[in-house]
Amino acid sequence: MTRTNSFIKTELSNGLTALIKETHAAPVASFWVWYRVGSRNEHLGITGISHWVEHMLFKGTEQFPKGAADKAISREGGMFNGMTWYDFTTYFATLPASRIELALRIEADRMVNSPFDPDEVASERSVIISERQGSENNPEFLLNEELMGAAFRVHPYGAETIGHMCDLETMTREQLHTHYRTYYTPRNALAVAVGDFDAHEMLRLIEQHLGPLPNGPDVPLVSGVEPPQKGERRVTVEGNGNVAYLEMAFRAPAVREPDFFALTALDAALSGASGMTFMGGSLTNKSSRLYRALVAKELAASISGSLTPTVDPFIYDISAVVRAGHTLAELEEALDAELARVIAEPVTQEELDKAIKQAKAQFAYSSESVTGQALWMGFSEIFADYAWFESYIANLSAVTVEDVQRVAQQYLEKSNRTVGWYVPESNT
Repeated sequence: MTRTNSFIKTELSNGLTALIKETHAAPVASFWVWYRVGSRNEHLGITGISHWVEHMLFKGTEQFPKGAADKAISREGGMFNGMTWYDFTTYFATLPASRIELALRIEADRMVNSPFDPDEVASERSVIISERQGSENNPEFLLNEELMGAAFRVHPYGAETIGHMCDLETMTREQLHTHYRTYYTPRNALAVAVGDFDAHEMLRLIEQHLGPLPNGPDVPLVSGVEPPQKGERRVTVEGNGNVAYLEMAFRAPAVREPDFFALTALDAALSGASGMTFMGGSLTNKSSRLYRALVAKELAASISGSLTPTVDPFIYDISAVVRAGHTLAELEEALDAELARVIAEPVTQEELDKAIKQAKAQFAYSSESVTGQALWMGFSEIFADYAWFESYIANLSAVTVEDVQRVAQQYLEKSNRTVGWYVPESNT
């Protein structure tokens, strides 16, 4: 157990990890339950199952019938939601601090008592298939799906969280329920509470509501290890529309590896600091290298970079929208020139200082509320540990100009990337 006057990290007897942070900035509290399951834990035949199970846990239980939990949270002036990603599924509620026990009751109940009613499974199949079909109307989704499938030949990260249509059409209620019983258990879960309460009293409540739950079966290990990439890969998607899109995915390290922070600074210098969680702040990237070289010169309508924290090695992604009157080839050539420049010539100390300042600002924006702090604490514990969150600023501040050039040379090589073009029908 780790314990201070305002912070507790401990493991209950059933395997549940609890992180509790007492803070009195506002009379509110946020409670999250994180499960170590997402598309990383799937395979062909059940892609999209974690996202589907996430939906099913909003379908009610005997104690909280369908819609009752949401209404109960709303009556107390709170917010209530959930999400699924590559490495996790999470649910949260933020409420007036005096009412936060309601969130613990809801999460403890649906961790073990969700019925997976066959009629609700059938209804949700239609909802998720419609969600998938809606995504397929977006050229960026179509391009990214092809790109990720090419970038990852072995590891499950190559499949979208929504899943393949064939799996959504054929998955059974029994498969969904087995997934739930396997992964939605205390031994595979993390409870995070942040807010205006006494930390020791919150621990007592977590032990009261979540401590008696059965720990569940052993969780299957993810065995897929992506082999080294041995040359550039390319995909082309042709589809509706009149706008062309360019995307580059460079194989990148997992978040536990030291190079992650240097790549974070490189990304900020190239395309502007980007939020790594679902609650990132909004900053302009007009001073970034790629904006000045591609958007300001009217080759691209927009440019963005993304470095996502993950359990296993993932990608560093650069995406751009081709401006009318220009071609994908022109945009790629200009982007290649900028990447070659950052490989050959180190960024200036001034650029690095500004990039790190922007990245710190993003971190501050996304972690200033109790909801954001709870998100970052759980997010960090899923792919690394709580200390990663606490030392984020210090590790980012330690990045040097030499570090940035070294990771640019190591990770931005053409042999380490997958390039995707979306070619609209008007250009085919």
